[in-house]
Amino acid sequence: VCGRSVLPGIYPETEAQLFMLKQKLFLFFLSMVPIIELRGAIPLGMAWGIPMWQTYLISVIGNILPVPILVVFARRVLFWCATWPKVGHFFQKIIDIGNRKIGRMGNYEMLGLFLFVAVPLPGTGAWTGCLIATLLQMKLRPAFCAISLGVVTSGIIMWLASSGVFGFLSLFA
Repeated sequence: VCGRSVLPGIYPETEAQLFMLKQKLFLFFLSMVPIIELRGAIPLGMAWGIPMWQTYLISVIGNILPVPILVVFARRVLFWCATWPKVGHFFQKIIDIGNRKIGRMGNYEMLGLFLFVAVPLPGTGAWTGCLIATLLQMKLRPAFCAISLGVVTSGIIMWLASSGVFGFLSLFA
């Protein structure tokens, strides 16, 4: 019996269960990391042999969890960074670009944000989606819905892509 508590009230019975729990926690936090997000967590979870539905669920929840906080505070942080000497002009340029784009988006900002986050390419995840929502001055609820649906869709795409890649590679094992 392993008997060591990893989280309050959770006592894995064997060392293997403890190791698997640590891997799942790692996936959860990895999916929160900017740039990597679930695009890195899902293939890693599959490579580790974690069941796909668990990998998907852990990665999607971990990727969505910081979104409300980011949407609420990104604007304040962005404007604060624009006041910094030497680098403030860079942040001000980002704000100016966002202000110019607000008028062009019209009624399609939610769809555009969803599609941007849903495409699993580097730099198109939830963190960047939050920055875009901030620049477009979107309210929390529509921004959260569009980004969350994008993350769910991106997770499905990564699931299918990872299954295909690992299924193909297993032919050579």
